Amino acid sequence: MRVHDFKDEELGVGIPYGVYDQTLNNGWVSVGIDHNTAEFAAATIRRWWRRMGAQTYPEATELLITADGGGSNGSRPRLWKVCLQKLADELGLKITVCHFPPGTSKWNKIEHRMFCHITENWRGRPLVSQAVIVNLIANTTTDTGLTIKAQLDKNSYPIGIKVSDEEFATINITKHKFHGDWNYTIAPGCEA
Repeated sequence: MRVHDFKDEELGVGIPYGVYDQTLNNGWVSVGIDHNTAEFAAATIRRWWRRMGAQTYPEATELLITADGGGSNGSRPRLWKVCLQKLADELGLKITVCHFPPGTSKWNKIEHRMFCHITENWRGRPLVSQAVIVNLIANTTTDTGLTIKAQLDKNSYPIGIKVSDEEFATINITKHKFHGDWNYTIAPGCEA
């Protein structure tokens, strides 16, 4: 069973990573072909912002991200925070992240309002190519108005990247009073 990355010996992998806008009931999904890393997660957020978010929220000064507690965008990976710093600097936006506590990722709205409908849409259909995966995701809709844009991400995202203490110290991060390891804001203006 190919549950998370749909790996196939001949076809490779298809790794869906998404952004869901609760206000507008729409989303963006990048389908990666390499590895699910912090760089891939940040690249997906960047694509969503450039293709959807910036047009919808032109006056925005801050992004709020609710994220799982583990994985590529978990509360512990140092590379995730480095990638968010680069993204904040590039976009000129503060990025606030609120991680779900361990074991509670199913509370994340993206699971109940977007990915469950994607799964339902492709149920019983052979995922025979990356193009089929992207098209099924992009053609997922609901009676309540959910729309999704999707794109194949052909970039390479190497694993095993280490973040030095010096690099980590340059992150312009403010930990929140309540569970600062899970809730924090990264502002533009990295000192690197």
